[in-house]
Amino acid sequence: MDGESPLRRATLADVARLAGVSPATASKVLNGRSDVSPSTREVVLGVIAELGYRPTAARRDARRGRSLVTVVDHVESRYAGTVLQSILVAATAVQADLVLHLPPAEWTATGRTAAHAWVAQLRESGVVGLIALATAVPDAVLRAGEDAQLPMVAIDPIDTTDSRVVSIGATNWAGGRSATEHVIRLGHRRIAWIGGPPGSAPSAERFHGYQAAMHSAGLTADRALVWHDAFSVDAGLKHGRHVLTLEQPPTAIVAGNDEIAIGVFAAAKELGIAVPAGLSVTGFDDTAQAEWTTPRLTSVRQPLAGMGRMAVETVLDMADGVQPVSRHLELATTLSVRDSTAPAPTP
Repeated sequence: MDGESPLRRATLADVARLAGVSPATASKVLNGRSDVSPSTREVVLGVIAELGYRPTAARRDARRGRSLVTVVDHVESRYAGTVLQSILVAATAVQADLVLHLPPAEWTATGRTAAHAWVAQLRESGVVGLIALATAVPDAVLRAGEDAQLPMVAIDPIDTTDSRVVSIGATNWAGGRSATEHVIRLGHRRIAWIGGPPGSAPSAERFHGYQAAMHSAGLTADRALVWHDAFSVDAGLKHGRHVLTLEQPPTAIVAGNDEIAIGVFAAAKELGIAVPAGLSVTGFDDTAQAEWTTPRLTSVRQPLAGMGRMAVETVLDMADGVQPVSRHLELATTLSVRDSTAPAPTP
């Protein structure tokens, strides 16, 4: 085509520009994805033939032999298990291999040498992308990834605020607000918050949603009712016991995730407080266990499967040279109302 120098190797960007499509669409055609119309596929393939475009070795083998690494601190929770399952399904669908890693020592190293060595080892073993699940992405690892051109995507990152990190999450603020507004509409006024670690961006966003709902209702969150800890049953049990034995205990507790909520259930049972007659409880994530609790847990539903699938698609697109439209991608949350919330008890 006019303007294309025979001395310069054609790129995917050239294909996209001349076909009148986005680089992401050109990449989908090249990778044999089904979500492209036949007419568009025909145009893109025609441009590929005319330019004599030849993908790199990595792209030629795009449908087989690609490897992705997922780094995760803990796999015991329903949250992690659900997201990991969706990552595995999405990777399998594109015939990519998935390798699961705990964060290695190099992950938290302050020196760049160890981080670069670890990333280089991944590259040499054929890894084309890395997904960090609910863990930090240290600056040393991020820089090493950039230097080695190893794309990284973080799902619900912790202690990671660097704008260079591509993150995938849910509308956590809106979810925290909707859960709190729900119990406010039920007449609750003394509402506790028990959330995840302070360094967790999702937990902070959920807490800010709780605060926004309280403020909009003209309510002030008592500091004695606000706690931040691990996303665990033990944290819910510990802080549930504390707030429920205060001189003025809450009539509702908004928990930062389902596991914390289950710990609150245990604390309430231990203290002889009926849920929801004496205490309303909400969770976050809406994992399968929300349906198994007694009573069934009202919880903010995160699209966990969608988050895992999007992470795989995004990191593979980045490996193909296609950058996401945003550095922070959010999927919508909804509130699943069940049996653990009820009108506030009358004095």
